[in-house]
Amino acid sequence: MIKLFQTNSIVILAAFVVLFSGISCNNKSENRNTDSTNGTAYVTTFDNKSLLKEEKLFNEEPYEHTQVITIDTTTTYQIMDGFGYTLTGGSAMLLHKMTTRARAAIIKEIFGNEEEQLNVSYLRISIGSSDLDEKTFSYDDMPNGEKDVDLEHFSLAYDTIYLIPTLQQIKKVAPNVKILGSPWSPPRWMKTNNSTKGGSLLPEYYSSYANYFVKYIRAMETNGITIDAITVQNEPLHPGNNPSLLMLPDEQKVFVRDYLGPRFQKENIATKIIIYDHNADRPDYPITILDDPEAAKYIDGSAFHLYGGEVNAISQVHEAHPEKNLYFTEQWVGAPGDFAQEMQWHTENLIIGATRNWCKTVLEWNLAADEYQDPHTDGGCTQCLGAITLKGDEIERNPAYYIIGQASRFVPQESVRVASNLIEGLPNVAFKTPENQVVLIVQNNADKEREFAIAIHGMKQFVTIPAASVVTYVF
Repeated sequence: MIKLFQTNSIVILAAFVVLFSGISCNNKSENRNTDSTNGTAYVTTFDNKSLLKEEKLFNEEPYEHTQVITIDTTTTYQIMDGFGYTLTGGSAMLLHKMTTRARAAIIKEIFGNEEEQLNVSYLRISIGSSDLDEKTFSYDDMPNGEKDVDLEHFSLAYDTIYLIPTLQQIKKVAPNVKILGSPWSPPRWMKTNNSTKGGSLLPEYYSSYANYFVKYIRAMETNGITIDAITVQNEPLHPGNNPSLLMLPDEQKVFVRDYLGPRFQKENIATKIIIYDHNADRPDYPITILDDPEAAKYIDGSAFHLYGGEVNAISQVHEAHPEKNLYFTEQWVGAPGDFAQEMQWHTENLIIGATRNWCKTVLEWNLAADEYQDPHTDGGCTQCLGAITLKGDEIERNPAYYIIGQASRFVPQESVRVASNLIEGLPNVAFKTPENQVVLIVQNNADKEREFAIAIHGMKQFVTIPAASVVTYVF
């Protein structure tokens, strides 16, 4: 029995809400919908010994002199779109090469919402190739010296081999999964250097490139795939990847304001336009664009990575333009992946840090790679560790699997972040779900367990958190 303590009274809670207990749990999802004041706790320890494991961390007796994390569900912040991964073309290729039965099982495990499944609800995909495809390509490649201004040769042909069938299978399991599309490069003939790597978008092709996005969104729709949002350019200040594009703030502003936004409006495209999609060290980039009201009227928000800068800098964009949304769209884990280091850093900075700084999504880079961190382009990332490693049908679950799972399983789409105070040594973030459950994610970086209390609506629950761990408490 769990007890919540209130002045001169004790409220006895009848049962745990069972939400998730790892891959081997046999409980069914229909058992979850009980009284929202019940609670349970799920632990991942940095030593890899407990992985999303249900543990009894609630104490029936009060602790003396304990610190308190108070959750105020009446103070609300952003509504969450979800937690997830980038489904790179390479990830889709590896999933496609699994046997039918094995592929179906891992897709259900990651995207399903039953007890043993992660309930991933948001995916990022590349528009054309990313650097984690087996080759570079766009949807309108032409021989050297030839151009296709009217996009008569536009085709999703290569994506129909791996990516689109994989997305269609995912949507059968998770029909409400949201999809974000991001380009790494326009077609070569639109660029200053006629190369997949680097260069800039030539102004004379701004109109053609805006039409390229429209054709992409409509072509995906014909395949049963709705693109919820696009970013204008992946990492516009990093032209050294392959593929890549340099797009400075003024260039992106003009492209969105004068071409992409008006074209979407004219064509009744509902897909959201998200700018920037790069590191937190340059909040001035999106602010510069949003400061232009003619550009801003077409823009839903800004996206961030954290290969540079501090996560708190993201809030500068919210403070400058609180009417616009924020998204966290990419962070890699480098192979071979130090579980303790990655779990600690990513949870504190992304699951907790990015959401406390107004981000509606948290996405890890790269759903799947093989044991050699393939495939990738010539010049692409050679050490990007997937959330899962696939060796045929054999699956290894890596740090990003548990980083995202610690949140995605318990914080579905349409959950809202609510207020929770920070106490020293216990970074945390709280959410209220559409089913009125309260979820608190807490991290303990210390090498010893901590005792503290969780206060909700005037009642206190006394709990422990194991040493070097992250725990999701659900009430």
